[in-house]
Amino acid sequence: MKNSSAGIRLLFYNLGFFTRTLRGVGFFIKSGQASYRILTMQIFFTFVQAIGITTLLALGIGAAVNAIGVPMLASISQQELIYSILIIIITRELGPLLTAFIVIARSATAIATEIAGMVISHEVEAYVSVGVDPIEHLAVPRFLGVTISLVLLNIYFSVFGLAGSFAVAQIFNAMPVDYYFSNLLQYLVIQDVLISIIKSIAFGAIISIGAVIEGLSVERASTEVPVAGLRAVSNAFAGCIVVGIVLSVLYYIVMV
Repeated sequence: MKNSSAGIRLLFYNLGFFTRTLRGVGFFIKSGQASYRILTMQIFFTFVQAIGITTLLALGIGAAVNAIGVPMLASISQQELIYSILIIIITRELGPLLTAFIVIARSATAIATEIAGMVISHEVEAYVSVGVDPIEHLAVPRFLGVTISLVLLNIYFSVFGLAGSFAVAQIFNAMPVDYYFSNLLQYLVIQDVLISIIKSIAFGAIISIGAVIEGLSVERASTEVPVAGLRAVSNAFAGCIVVGIVLSVLYYIVMV
């Protein structure tokens, strides 16, 4: 009973923190010049520096889907279905989730440990003492930076994933570039792009807000810092998987 009530309180606390962060976005845009550097550096670390691993993973996934799918579909004379499968796997499902995993591995721990270190060193208290809202100064730019970066990484992943599948397609059945991508566009609908972006936004919020909350949850001991980082990672993985499943189910219910 105590565990359930504590879980409910934690849920409402997280929702309240998320709502407070959203309210701070408007103030940040209007008068958050002092925090723009944090936003810029967050995008640089989360998006720019993750391009390399994202490219490698996207090309590998796209190539694997084509290498496995084309021979199987050819055996039943349904080669054209490979375009629909590519859209489903790369754009709609794996793109948002795998890029979220990349961001979790790189940024969730970094954000949580950074914020926790600021709490231990009393830097957060210093912000409050001079009238600076720590949510607007610390949480909002990281929320925006991670979410923007995740959307951009997802788009980047989809482009390179489909490009990787095209490279492998040349091995099985050489075709012009315009023929391949025109077939892809026939199967790609706006709903696929929208659900992919919605997932990225949701995952960005889960990763960034969860990491900030875990960072702020430490008290006095420096040994709490790595623990906060580990909690941020595990909670982000679980949250993204659950929310991804829910959004996919809702998508298929609405579309079907």
